Amino acid sequence: MLWIAVDAMGGDDGPRPAVDGALAAARHFDLGVALVGSRRALETELARHGADAVTDHVRIVDASEAIAMAESPAAALRRKPGASIRLAADLVARGEAAALFSAGHTGATVMATHAAFGMVPGVDRPALAATIPTRAGRPAVLLDVGASVECRPQHLLQFAVMGRVYARVALGIDSPRVGLLSIGEEATKGNELTREAHRLLKSAPLAFIGNVEARDVYSGHADVIVCDGFTGNVALKISEGLVDVIENLLQTELSSTITMRVGSMLTRRALRRFRRRVDYSEYGGAPLLGVAGIAIVGHGRSGAKAVRNGVAMAYRFADRRFIQRVQDDIAAAAVALP
Repeated sequence: MLWIAVDAMGGDDGPRPAVDGALAAARHFDLGVALVGSRRALETELARHGADAVTDHVRIVDASEAIAMAESPAAALRRKPGASIRLAADLVARGEAAALFSAGHTGATVMATHAAFGMVPGVDRPALAATIPTRAGRPAVLLDVGASVECRPQHLLQFAVMGRVYARVALGIDSPRVGLLSIGEEATKGNELTREAHRLLKSAPLAFIGNVEARDVYSGHADVIVCDGFTGNVALKISEGLVDVIENLLQTELSSTITMRVGSMLTRRALRRFRRRVDYSEYGGAPLLGVAGIAIVGHGRSGAKAVRNGVAMAYRFADRRFIQRVQDDIAAAAVALP
């Protein structure tokens, strides 16, 4: 049985969503969950689920400390050797768990996993890969969305190779098309980073379709879109905010008059489908690619549904030997480059 380590103290709402989601994953998949956090807090949450919650698929790993969202990750990890994210990463490094999930401090997760796992050979920087909806009806991958703010051209090439493996494993896309996020479609557009990255990507054994402008990120023209972590994080946060604004505007307009309220009732199902297509909880989290171990990073606001799906994603990646597939593709790309 594969075990997934869950940083149960991460997230904005304490251990409750982590426990609820982890138990749901353990019930629906053939996996075990190691809940890492304050034993007293976790036992209190497990007690809400009754005696059935304590099974051979669930165990507690006591962690005396947690890292708050406002803390500096490097300083916090130095001061808190018993932090839940560090202990969760150590479980994976020792082979006591196959992967980890955390909705806690992203920077601390990146640093803790990097220290515990090391990097995949041939990869210099980690990348967070977000799954985004598209007009084509199937999702795409955007990376990096926050793990590596400052990048060099070869880092974007590595992100593209890793994103291609992710699109195959998680999204079932046989031959993912790769695009480079830039300010124009022409190869000469963009800054020095994107121009040189374009040259590398064009020479790599990838289905590279060229530059993708911001307005085309959600078009479905590319299955994998690469950029530096600063650009990707800004793009993702703007998108999240835009979804909330659109949803609120629709609800306001559809409830403004009696006629509109009737229309709102008739369109409620369509609105629910819209929410599912853009809801991050449907995917559970973003895999941290590049580290030599499986780590899924959830949104700080992750509820039980998002945690369940994030744990399930970690399980699928471990079961399908994701790290080995990344290593093989990185090695193949390095050999093919001039």
